[in-house]
Amino acid sequence: MKSLPKLPIKLRGHHLICLHFFKGEGYNPEFIKNLWKIIKRAEDGEDIEAYPGPDDVCAMCPYLKGKICFYDNEAESEIKEMDRKAFTLLELKSGDRVKWSNINGKIPDIFNAWFHAYCLQCAWRQACQKEEKFLRFIKGLPK
Repeated sequence: MKSLPKLPIKLRGHHLICLHFFKGEGYNPEFIKNLWKIIKRAEDGEDIEAYPGPDDVCAMCPYLKGKICFYDNEAESEIKEMDRKAFTLLELKSGDRVKWSNINGKIPDIFNAWFHAYCLQCAWRQACQKEEKFLRFIKGLPK
């Protein structure tokens, strides 16, 4: 019996960057468990699809209602802008297939722009700052 090809991991723009700094924190245990599974699959070399909306991470988010994020009043428009910026920095477009290792290789080159555009005001920054790679990148930023 022939097995069906595995579907790619769907990740929206900002998740393609931010998941590189995940350190085990999230909204609830189910959400965190899902993140670990996604990261493991990605690190194991599964294909990732650059996705234009709610993705495999969002699927377990308690703030996702339908296809809209209700984290706060501005969340949906802010997230879409972050996703556009991430796709631009990573030189991707919606539907592109990539590998985690390729994205990981681009993070050092784009981190300065991403950090100043989004990390400085991000509610999750303190969680990312527990990740060694994030701390190394911050130390490397121009003053």
